[in-house]
Amino acid sequence: MIEKNVRPGLANDIIHLTSQHLMLVAVAMSIAIAIGVPLGIVLTRRASWRTPVLGAANILQTIPSLALFGFLIPIPLIGGIGPRTAIVALVVYALLPILRNTLAGILGVDPAVRESAVAMGMTAAQILRQVEMPLAARTILAGIRVATVTTIGTATIAAAIGGGGLGVFIFRGVASVDPAQILAGAVPAALIALISDGGLGWVEKKFAV
Repeated sequence: MIEKNVRPGLANDIIHLTSQHLMLVAVAMSIAIAIGVPLGIVLTRRASWRTPVLGAANILQTIPSLALFGFLIPIPLIGGIGPRTAIVALVVYALLPILRNTLAGILGVDPAVRESAVAMGMTAAQILRQVEMPLAARTILAGIRVATVTTIGTATIAAAIGGGGLGVFIFRGVASVDPAQILAGAVPAALIALISDGGLGWVEKKFAV
């Protein structure tokens, strides 16, 4: 349940809930990248899988966040009230841009470059590691960048199921009609999103080819 009363020490609350928010985003993005990038690589080798996998990811992306949280709560192991369910939902939402950009980045590599690598005697694994991934890195990072910014915003909904984070302030503020509390949650979340977008954008430019 979300507390309706404001505890003393707003600054301490902001620090505590911001750290919770960052943890939710960091864990969810780590899992999404660990799933999305390898799966995107597999799809570049399995053309028949692309339509059903991307279709499923697109469908999951269209489910409203609160509804998805509600669907996940009764599921054993991954459901329940708390951060675990929130992280599962955030991973689901982050997968599509990572998956799609990984696929697009690798498929976008010039076929002539691949043919040259094959002519040099490189194995499929070497081509992936030394040719395709470096050339696709910028596109893949763009997908991670979009997913990260989206996840930072979506993570505010985690407070609705006891997941913590800056959404606690927003829900408290809405419940008590207190704009100060709403801003206490919205402003740090927006700043985190802007800093993350700028930082990942800088890294992305380093991979320009």
